[in-house]
Amino acid sequence: MKKFALKLWMVLLLSAVVFSGCKKDSDTEDPATGNFTTLKTYMVSNSMDLTDMLKDWIMEAKLTTDGGVVDPTDNSIPTMNVVDIRDAATYAAGHIKGAVNVPLANIIEGTKTMTDKPILVVCATGQIAGVACMALRLSGFTNAKVLKFGMAGWNDQFSAPWVSAGQNAGVGSPNWVTTAAPTNGSYGYPTWTSTSTDGKSILAERVAAVVAAGFSPTAPADVLANPANYTVINYWPESDYTTFGHFAGAYRLNPITLAADEIKGIDPSKTVQLYCYTGMTSSFVSTYLNVLGYNVKSIKFGANAMVHDQLDAAGKTVFHGSKGYTFVTGK
Repeated sequence: MKKFALKLWMVLLLSAVVFSGCKKDSDTEDPATGNFTTLKTYMVSNSMDLTDMLKDWIMEAKLTTDGGVVDPTDNSIPTMNVVDIRDAATYAAGHIKGAVNVPLANIIEGTKTMTDKPILVVCATGQIAGVACMALRLSGFTNAKVLKFGMAGWNDQFSAPWVSAGQNAGVGSPNWVTTAAPTNGSYGYPTWTSTSTDGKSILAERVAAVVAAGFSPTAPADVLANPANYTVINYWPESDYTTFGHFAGAYRLNPITLAADEIKGIDPSKTVQLYCYTGMTSSFVSTYLNVLGYNVKSIKFGANAMVHDQLDAAGKTVFHGSKGYTFVTGK
């Protein structure tokens, strides 16, 4: 009997050691990870390439009598969930009737129940709204839009930022040139890992990180002063690149897609400065690229700060003043 008890005890002890050893090995294994390729595959297969995101993403504030959505009786926008992402004090000083104040940092959580109508994101100039709108579109709100020119385009009381932004600083500057674009490089993908392994979860994680980082555009005067200090990408058609000029040394990359790998024209090891005509598209596009793992900043107000009058004469997007719509105050 004693021999049987001893053998049983030895079997139990050996089993415990084996079990303990297996558990230790399992606990120290590296967790499964997802990466850029996982995310790229998911986004392309779910119609989330940049060209998809850019479809009908910005909205001009037109009255319903002019084919728009602004109610002429009270200047509200009843067919949309209007989300104002400015700070609480600025929002209280004047906002669109019916607009809800949701800070950029809370844009996903603060809008998750707004599924009954499309979301219209409003900021001061239409640039920070690009960050929020892209985050929303990548989070399932595919019909989210940006209010063109923001509150500056709504009423003259808010127009100062755009009025002062329309400059011609590039005219006559040796750092604003009309030369042909340099040849784009071809680079590898950004390198990062995620503890999530499925594309949907990785995307949500990446969007949250970009939203948390906020929006920090680059001043156009800084780039113009010494463009050689920056890696600049112009997001225009080729004809406009040479017609209106560009920062000296700026690359031209448009379109930028995942499916056709034009994304490889961006160096993931550099901090890239992206610009367009107004800074609205570049804020929208830079957010997308940052979600993918690039480090891209938008040049504030774009070429409107460089060659405003030339763009205006050619019928390109420039600020022409507000609509003069009414607004409400308070919380």
